[in-house]
Amino acid sequence: MNGFERATREPVRRHDFDDGDHAQGPQSGDRLLSSGGVLPFLVGATVPAGRPLLLLSGHTPPVIDRDAPADSIAAFGDTHAQTDGCLRELERSLRRLGLDMGDLVQLRVYVVGDPALGGRMDNEGFSRAYARWFGTPEQPHRVARTRVQVVGLVNPGWLVEIEAIAAA
Repeated sequence: MNGFERATREPVRRHDFDDGDHAQGPQSGDRLLSSGGVLPFLVGATVPAGRPLLLLSGHTPPVIDRDAPADSIAAFGDTHAQTDGCLRELERSLRRLGLDMGDLVQLRVYVVGDPALGGRMDNEGFSRAYARWFGTPEQPHRVARTRVQVVGLVNPGWLVEIEAIAAA
């Protein structure tokens, strides 16, 4: 039993960025992937009264190479692979609770600088993986999103951790 009733619930209102919005975030060049395409995220979302919110803990990437040391980037992959893995883990948690990726309204993303990029975070790798999960024909909903570069995460091999809020 997941505890979330879905019968008659008012939809979440999702608010797009306008081209004339302040010069931060997607408006300052982060709106497009360098490989082409628009990044699917919002200025914000309004959750109707009475709609429960689910606060999800940070989701981290799964191991993709069991032969690599457990605290190495090689064990989890680059930023692109880790982002995709975190989102898969998040999707698994949501499904277990009777929800799906379309129920997400906000993400808070922590990205570690990649040693292979001189300590800069791999924004392009993150964005390419992220764009596969949101604003697609299969999952058209988008989320409000914050992404920050951090010095490190609990496991030195992790480059990405994602927390989320869903409207149940």
